[in-house]
Amino acid sequence: MAELVIEDLVVTFGHRHRAVNAVDGVSLTVPHGTIVGLVGESGSGKSTVARTVAGLQRATSGRVTLDGDDLLRTRGVDRRRRARDVQMIFQDPYSSLNPRMTVGETIEEALTTHGDLDAKQRAASVRELLDLVRLKAAVTGQYPSQISGGMRQRVAIARCLAVRPRLIVADEITSALDASVQGAVLNLIRDLQRELDLSMIFITHNLAAVRYIADTTAVMSRGRVVEHGDAAAIVANPRRPYTRALVSAIPRIENAGTDHLLRLTDPEGAR
Repeated sequence: MAELVIEDLVVTFGHRHRAVNAVDGVSLTVPHGTIVGLVGESGSGKSTVARTVAGLQRATSGRVTLDGDDLLRTRGVDRRRRARDVQMIFQDPYSSLNPRMTVGETIEEALTTHGDLDAKQRAASVRELLDLVRLKAAVTGQYPSQISGGMRQRVAIARCLAVRPRLIVADEITSALDASVQGAVLNLIRDLQRELDLSMIFITHNLAAVRYIADTTAVMSRGRVVEHGDAAAIVANPRRPYTRALVSAIPRIENAGTDHLLRLTDPEGAR
């Protein structure tokens, strides 16, 4: 996996007197084999950072490099390579999958676009990828409408892994899922990161999820990073009022007069 470096990134929407900096001077590093959480409320700019890194949004200024390769100035063959090297997993697993393609066809398309495997090798790779995301081979012939939201998100993860990206950008990948399934998907991401040594930007508004899955966390507000550090330390001892407000929104239970942050669990049978 690769190291991502974002330097003084600015993304401006609008024109002249009505211009707004959705991202205003963000600098961030994702070291090799780590998960960096990017946290903030809606409108904080975190998803704009994600889309810019993935090549889906044009930057106004700044620099984004992946192992020294400038991602903001790719053209032609380089742009195609960037699409392979930086893969994005989207919030809504249903709209991000082609409803007219089966699960097997969806994953095989990624293998065909970015590889030179023959039909037999692609079929074997599809089975391996489904097993990697804890799905049975029986789903290969099913369509997105025939499987659950959690299973659809696992298919999206498998499709992402099919091209062996150097960096994964996960944008609110659990927010569209039922609460009972969110923990299962987070467990999967954490396991995959350890097994495959993944480098990832994990976008969310949920600090509890970031504490569970990320190595470090950057908190964004109004287009800027307002706090950055160890994920667990930020949740335990937030320095900024904005971060403290996010921490206060984490669900808690009371036990003998002491609050404990709820742990993410993987319910039996969760998909």
